[in-house]
Amino acid sequence: MKIQHLFLALTLAAAGTAFAQTPPADPTATPRIDQRQANQQNRINQGVASGSLTPKEADRMNRQQSRNAAAEAKAKADGVVTQKERAHLQHRENKSSRNIKRNKHDAQKAV
Repeated sequence: MKIQHLFLALTLAAAGTAFAQTPPADPTATPRIDQRQANQQNRINQGVASGSLTPKEADRMNRQQSRNAAAEAKAKADGVVTQKERAHLQHRENKSSRNIKRNKHDAQKAV
């Protein structure tokens, strides 16, 4: 009985270390950030269509989205997006999201 438990423990330990050492499929993949950028672009487009964003606000939001995309491309340039770079990109997307919300819900309306 003890040998079976020992064998099971060793098998689980070996499987765990093999799983932990598996490199990510694509170290430059940023699917969450890509999805957020698409969602935020849709929010901007919806704001323009409904009139809750003025053309000037929409231009500002689109420029911010472009800068976020450029920051993402810069992070991917060396072939690996580190955790620190991912956190920085996430922070930029959070700021963009707040700006979109503020501009869509302010008193200015497109004529």
